[in-house]
Amino acid sequence: MEGPEPVILTTKLHVPQPRASSITRARLTRLFANDAATVTVVAAPAGFGKTTAVVEWLASDDHREKAVAWLSLDARDNDAATFWRYVVAAIELASPGAVSLTPRGDGHGPPPAPEAVVDLLINRLQSGPPITLVLDDLHLIDDATVHDGLSYLVEHLPSQVHLVVATRADPPLPLARLRVNGRLGEIRAGDLRFTETEAARYLTDIMGLEVSAGQIAALDERTEGWIAALQLAALSLRGHDDPARFIARFAGDDRYVVDYLVEEVLQQQQESVRRFLLHTSILGRLTGGLCDAVTGGSGSSVILDELDRGNLFVVPLDDQRLWYRYHHLFAEMLRARLAAEEPELSRELHLRASGWYERNGLIEQAIEHAFGADAFVRAADLLEASSNLLRQNRQELALLAWLEMLPPEVIDARPSLGLIFAGTLLSAGRIDRVEELLSDVEAADPTASDEARALHAGIALYRGAQSMVVGDGAAALSASQRAVQLAAEGNDIEQGASAGLLGLALWAHGNLDAAAASWTVALEHLEAAGYLSDVIGGSLAMADILLARGHLTAAEAVYRHGLELATRSQPPLRGAADMHVGLSGVHYERNDLAAARAELRSAESLGEHSGLPQNRHRRRLARARLLLAEAAANEAIEMLDEAERLYVSDMFPDVRPIAAVRARAHLSAGRPREAREWARRRSLTPADALSYAREYEHATLARVLLADPTTVGDAEALATRLVDAARDASDRGGSLIELLVLLALARSAAGHEDASLDALEEAVTLAGAEGYVRVFVDEGARMSHLLTALAKRATGNPDALRLLGRRRRRRRRRRRESNRRASRRRR
Repeated sequence: MEGPEPVILTTKLHVPQPRASSITRARLTRLFANDAATVTVVAAPAGFGKTTAVVEWLASDDHREKAVAWLSLDARDNDAATFWRYVVAAIELASPGAVSLTPRGDGHGPPPAPEAVVDLLINRLQSGPPITLVLDDLHLIDDATVHDGLSYLVEHLPSQVHLVVATRADPPLPLARLRVNGRLGEIRAGDLRFTETEAARYLTDIMGLEVSAGQIAALDERTEGWIAALQLAALSLRGHDDPARFIARFAGDDRYVVDYLVEEVLQQQQESVRRFLLHTSILGRLTGGLCDAVTGGSGSSVILDELDRGNLFVVPLDDQRLWYRYHHLFAEMLRARLAAEEPELSRELHLRASGWYERNGLIEQAIEHAFGADAFVRAADLLEASSNLLRQNRQELALLAWLEMLPPEVIDARPSLGLIFAGTLLSAGRIDRVEELLSDVEAADPTASDEARALHAGIALYRGAQSMVVGDGAAALSASQRAVQLAAEGNDIEQGASAGLLGLALWAHGNLDAAAASWTVALEHLEAAGYLSDVIGGSLAMADILLARGHLTAAEAVYRHGLELATRSQPPLRGAADMHVGLSGVHYERNDLAAARAELRSAESLGEHSGLPQNRHRRRLARARLLLAEAAANEAIEMLDEAERLYVSDMFPDVRPIAAVRARAHLSAGRPREAREWARRRSLTPADALSYAREYEHATLARVLLADPTTVGDAEALATRLVDAARDASDRGGSLIELLVLLALARSAAGHEDASLDALEEAVTLAGAEGYVRVFVDEGARMSHLLTALAKRATGNPDALRLLGRRRRRRRRRRRESNRRASRRRR
């Protein structure tokens, strides 16, 4: 089921208006005018006028006619999904149609993955009009995923896009490389400091103070050009009888100076305004209705307008002046004063703010203010009610951070919340505390039978998932079977999740027919529930199982359906790249290498981040197979090394370990010693008990034995046992084709030609219906010999003739490619 679209606070997207009470500083505007710079960083401590400098430049003649996308960041943007949703919204507001992105694609399914947004954003900006993107207060963002995505954007930033970052500290971007390449503009605290002349103009012309040149010089020296302190000093001086005495006392450590000035400013305000300032200081953003709710009064809109016109540290956030914020430094000072004067009131103020945000549908802000009030029971209520929406909107990390802030006793009192916590930890790839949480939930005794059933279903599901993560197949199978039994009829989420987990457990045990049936049920329920990203992820498991069963056509259909679901919205949902990689594998098996390469290019064009967790290693595995087909074994082995470094199981059974794939590549490259070393490390022997989980490794061992003339007999015996085991299972058609090919090679090497052709004929017959080709062609010259012999049998074999023809055409192509590479080397 789709939840409501995440709310976009449009006030964050408006360029602050130039203030009438600021002075124009042309020297700063010139610092922005660096045509070579694609990124400009405005970095200085709080109160140095970073935002004002950017706004003045945007309002200058040099920039006035250009589109500006503005984003005022705050702590709630500290996750990738929210951050990029706002970046997209800012660009759309500034230049409608420039990127043609919406926060949720076209409204079908969950929002697109943040990583996919970055890639598509770059592509759309490349073909769009010139635009300046401003990220104000980037220092509030410390999420590594956001930083990685932003660095990726910077590295690929189109030339007509200018990124401006205002921050208190250097952002973790590739600044050194940008600086060396001449693409970085930098404006630092030293540039932003007021000169004595600018301070004089500000104090006399803007603030209307009658101060002498000596007093201005003294004040400028004491403030060191820090505009926030200078502004506070000017406000205090307005009503001061003895400016000279005030300036003389204006000295010392910044913290004490700030404390003193806040007290001076606040003491000069009417009591009603003073209380308003203190009580609304807990808010990150101010609007009339919210401030009324927090202060318990009325007329807040009028007060905000008066504060704005009186230049009392409020910043308008929209053109209508409905939303404001306090200058960050001023807000910090107000909160410190509130804590000193009314320490018990802050909690009540946060609760009022939380209630207002909840009533207005802004749940994330409601949760944050609940935590601000240390109202953990209320925070737990909100989290429990909104957890599904948060997870559906890809905000698992935010959900997890909030859950970890709750005291243990609050979670202990809410079994359903403990279950949510355990599931959120598992979704983040963590198993710490999971068993503790599940045990606590299990010990609960809910009075309602439906609640008890739901809790026990969740416990079984997450216990099974935990067992899959740690590789305990038996426990995973038992728990997942119980989860299926407990899943409520009509609850598509429970039924889909439990059936999917059971499918994984059955797959790990080699029960492929039952695994496929379970995944069929899982995908139907998940798609009915609208959880399309989970359907796409499950399609990978379903296709892998179908391939192991020898159903190449059915696997292709699964990939194509997954791709259709993923591309219903733009940008495509996360997992679209995985479907392209899967289709590449299907084309490879059918020997359509051009189509296989095209699908890989499609996956790569979507970007490294457009895939599910497994995509990075799966794509490299597919590339390695193509390289081996091109006789580029060294490059293939390097690609396999990279794939192994990037391997993520995502709870899938590792039935084709990359190390075993690499051992086969070493054999193809004529390096049997490396392959034998792999077998030794894995402690594999021809006499081992066989299992589906290690079938691929034992088949690889048979190939290692086959490469040594002294162990051909062992290879034949092991291949025979593997074929018998696959036949007995009756649902491993894909495995059986590969193993029969291996057995044919082993029997031929042992001199048993007739028996070899028997095995090969069975393999060719099984492969013909689904169009498998590469399983034969990849075996090289010895397979050509066997296919020729099979084709000459009295009965004839058209499939063998077809495969033989393809083998010969492949040999000719490889010879031509080898000649081309040699020619290039000579040149």
